[in-house]
Amino acid sequence: MVGMEHVVTRPREPFTSADGRLEVHQIPSWKDNLIWLVVCKETGEATAVDGPEAAGVLAYCEEHGFRLTQVLNTHTHPDHVGINRDLEKRGLLDEVQVVGPGRKAEAVPGIDRGVDEGDEVMIGTCTGRVLLTEGHIDGHVSYVFDDLLFCGDTLFGAGCGYLFDGPPAKMHASLEKLATLPADTKVCCAHEYTEDNLRFAWTVEPDNEALAQRIREVWALRARGECSVPSTMGEERATNPFLRTSSATLRDRVAHAMERVLESDGDVFAATRALKDRKDYKTLADQDLPVG
Repeated sequence: MVGMEHVVTRPREPFTSADGRLEVHQIPSWKDNLIWLVVCKETGEATAVDGPEAAGVLAYCEEHGFRLTQVLNTHTHPDHVGINRDLEKRGLLDEVQVVGPGRKAEAVPGIDRGVDEGDEVMIGTCTGRVLLTEGHIDGHVSYVFDDLLFCGDTLFGAGCGYLFDGPPAKMHASLEKLATLPADTKVCCAHEYTEDNLRFAWTVEPDNEALAQRIREVWALRARGECSVPSTMGEERATNPFLRTSSATLRDRVAHAMERVLESDGDVFAATRALKDRKDYKTLADQDLPVG
């Protein structure tokens, strides 16, 4: 992945949590990964959330005078625990605390503490909580600090992760759990996939004006090389098809496309995920989107 150009050429400017105690920095990595470096403003301690490698984080910390003291892993895929392995190769892993999914602790390199639903974690003097958000893979966790959600590959901008382990009901429950967070919660997911996800969303809910507006905004900023992440939970509830199983339009269009009767919200979610996996939407041209 060395030398690969990232899809984001102009990362988001640093931003703070609502209470002003944490500062969040976005570090693009590999092709579309987003590493979040979260700094406690009181202590200067920095925590990296996931990542495929450590070089970008270490260089960023050196440039800005931060002290990397912790890694939070959401799950065990290589592009999320690669930072652990890279730190280990550099002889630096013992210098940081590694916190990760307790149900898959054996697959988290250098783990010091396994966490699960309801546990608390610290970044400097700031306390966050752990949510179990399985469905993408078993053991996946997310972290919430004030109005910041670090959700790995569970919830994306206008989408959700592949169901490698599933089942659909487990991912649906995880997304429903995240959707209860306040509307102003910043959704700090681990990849810039939003354009692709919005293209699919438009095929299943083309009468959603909030979705049309989001497509216009995202196409414009991505054309400038900017990042669409983080979004907010309010945006996701209004435009993300995997959080909109009650939409009559979405239900009708998915049922028609999948040629099946959909009764429960869980059925709608499973069919919507299966429809996206079919990738029919990839043929939708930009001129068929509300980008003008």
